[in-house]
Amino acid sequence: MTQRRSHHGSSKADDEDDVPEWVDQVMATVATEVRRRRKELGWSAQDLADRCAEIGHPIPRNVIANMESGRRSNLPLVDVMVLAEALNTPPICLLYPVGYIEDVQRLPLQDSTSTLDALRWFTGEETDLGADDDMLRYFRAHHAAQERLRSARRDEEYARYHAQTAPNADRKAEALRSQARAAETADDAEDRLRRVRAFIEEEGVTPPFLWPDLAHVIDSSGSDPETSEENDL
Repeated sequence: MTQRRSHHGSSKADDEDDVPEWVDQVMATVATEVRRRRKELGWSAQDLADRCAEIGHPIPRNVIANMESGRRSNLPLVDVMVLAEALNTPPICLLYPVGYIEDVQRLPLQDSTSTLDALRWFTGEETDLGADDDMLRYFRAHHAAQERLRSARRDEEYARYHAQTAPNADRKAEALRSQARAAETADDAEDRLRRVRAFIEEEGVTPPFLWPDLAHVIDSSGSDPETSEENDL
């Protein structure tokens, strides 16, 4: 399944041969994972074909069978997406089945790497590869800040309730401290969320929709957030 390059040097012809072998390896990985997940569900190839048709992108039974046996010469991205949906798994897990394959070759002419590292490269989570996409980073930071703000506000309400219903002074004091910590965390998350949205707007892009329970908090601020530093986003 995994293709490795020799460390003893290779000729130009060897490098050229590496490319179709890499393509075959990618297709074989997807085909093997489709078959494994189909069998895990107890489905026949026809069952999978029927599910693809229900989704709206028919993939005939014989096409699925040819793919799984290695007789299919191409594998369109749209097929991978629909097969993943049919099999109730993220498309990325058909390309990089973490836990089922130890390592893969991300690109031709490269040594193998762990499947998890390859997955993180594909999704943009890997930050040490020289890739730079600020907007992807901003949108991820936006989502993380919303999650943190919602969680902190929930913790604050929980602690407030326990402070109001505490059976004694010690328990009340402990609850009030928890409430204060949660409120501080929420304030930090609010500030971060406003700054992320400001960075996005500076790029001429519309920020993501805010969750309804947070929109009034963020949109009600009358101050402009500081956007001179973005290293911590």
